[in-house]
Amino acid sequence: MKQRWQDWAGLVLGVLLFISPWVIGYSAVSAAAGTAWVLGVATTVFFAIALGKPQQWEEWVNLVLAILLLIAPFVFGFVAVSGAAWTHWILAILIGGDAIWALAEPGGSAQGAA
Repeated sequence: MKQRWQDWAGLVLGVLLFISPWVIGYSAVSAAAGTAWVLGVATTVFFAIALGKPQQWEEWVNLVLAILLLIAPFVFGFVAVSGAAWTHWILAILIGGDAIWALAEPGGSAQGAA
């Protein structure tokens, strides 16, 4: 079992997403804060699972969570709350990029899929 730095980085990004409503100051915007809390916990959980035994499905789940995070400001109508929207977009790109990088790494997640 090989631990990857991408899983540790993703774990940190998930925690950052979870605490972002308080740090950035949009905890009063329920749609934005709720999305950050739910997707932050989910992202953290799946990256933590990947730390134990890296497999492709975990990275695919995190990629889907990143896509949900990217479209959340449009779906839930908080695009006008710039701090919340930009936090979601930036972390979505970082989480998605992290998952793609882990999937593309030779001998990374592919070894757990067999």
